[in-house]
Amino acid sequence: MTTAPKYLEPQRLAKLHGLKLRAQHIVEGFVAGSHRSPYHGFSIEFAEHREYAPGDDLRYVDWKVYGRTDKFYLKQYEDETNLICNLVLDTSESMLYQGPDAALSKLEYAQCLAVTLAWLVQQQQDSVGLVTFDDKVNTLINPASSAAQLMQIIDVMESTNSAGKTATGPIFHELSERLKKRGVVIIISDFFDDVDSMIAGLKHFKHRRHDVILMQVLDPAELEFPFSKSTMFKGMESMPELLADPNSLRKAYLEEMNASIESLRSQAQGLQMDYLLVRTDESLDVILNSFLSSRMARIH
Repeated sequence: MTTAPKYLEPQRLAKLHGLKLRAQHIVEGFVAGSHRSPYHGFSIEFAEHREYAPGDDLRYVDWKVYGRTDKFYLKQYEDETNLICNLVLDTSESMLYQGPDAALSKLEYAQCLAVTLAWLVQQQQDSVGLVTFDDKVNTLINPASSAAQLMQIIDVMESTNSAGKTATGPIFHELSERLKKRGVVIIISDFFDDVDSMIAGLKHFKHRRHDVILMQVLDPAELEFPFSKSTMFKGMESMPELLADPNSLRKAYLEEMNASIESLRSQAQGLQMDYLLVRTDESLDVILNSFLSSRMARIH
């Protein structure tokens, strides 16, 4: 068994300075491990069958149909000739949070996740683009499949400044109109915003017939609230500092956090959007292998 996935562990990525260096190790890890991991999980909707012709990609053979008819037919998907994938990365100030035991901040982890996804899409000879946002769209790189596209995406992420508030609802409405060609939209964020506003924006994506995937990136400390001594909690996105006894807050905090996560998850799934909770202490290959395997099984 290959040891390559060690590159994808947050503790090891944290020791690599600069996103370009991390990206190099991420790609090396996936190249070495790709023989056992299904990454072709981004196709949109099944459209029809057509007969196999010499030179066609055998990945799309429908073996169930072959078993019934003894003939080879391929599954065709809408836009399969050039899948469009837009990565939408939250760079607001709350994404800078890094818990006491975390190897990477949420933003650093989200950047590694986005680079990995961009590379995987390009391995399918498909097009990938990048949007970064806080309370406005800061960068929009149009999707492309060129060899230089991945490095351009990395360069943009390396120069990202995180200082703004989050305004997911209005941003999603704006992007729904700006992303003209229908495709896969992967939103990577902590989703610390009003859920109703977010869902309204997500419905706009649905109306434009995009295939939306939500990846909620959270620090273990945000999920577990491990604090015990009197703690000064630093406010982000213009929120004030608060000196408090964590023991008096834990129950209410965890109830509110879990309710918010469940509300986003259930409403997204109600819109037939994939939702994935991502902890920043989890290895990237474990997360993506599990998620894309299950997604591929549903699509195919």
